[in-house]
Parts: sequence; C-alpha cells; structure tokens
Amino acid sequence: MRRGLWFTAGAVSGVYALTKARRTVEALTPEGLQDRLAGLSLGARLFGEEVRAEMTERENELRARLKLELSDARGAIAPAGSDNSAETRRSS
Repeated sequence: MRRGLWFTAGAVSGVYALTKARRTVEALTPEGLQDRLAGLSLGARLFGEEVRAEMTERENELRARLKLELSDARGAIAPAGSDNSAETRRSS
C-alpha cells in the first residue's frame, strides 16, 4: 500500500509539472505572447468603455439631482432655468 501511494503521488506530480511547463512554454511563444497582448488590449478597451459609460451615467444623475444643464458649447454649467444663453451674453 505504501509503495502504491508514493508511486501515485510521484506520477501525479510529474503530470502536473509537465502540464505547467508546457503551458509556460506555449505562453512564451510569439503566438502565445500575441494572444496575451490581444487579450490585454481588449480588456483595457472594454474597461475604458465601461468607465466612460458609468461616468456619463453618473454625470447625468448628478445634473438631474442638482438641476444643472450645459449652457454653452464650452461646457460651462449653469443652473437650469437661468438665462445664460449666447444671445443674452452678446447683448450685454
């Protein structure tokens, strides 16, 4: 029984080591590195899109809560209902 246990443990650790080594070698090939970089690039792009979408959603939520709106093309923010239009500024 004891010899069988040690034989099995050795065989399992050998298979594990070979599998781990094969995966490492495959990851370091040009194709493996290219796949990893492509995955990293895709992940970064998706993360950026998600951050921008959440940022826009949060900004709209804050504007609704504070009743603010964009008053001109430069992005200046004015309270809703205030008379900060371009025509008013030109006439003053």
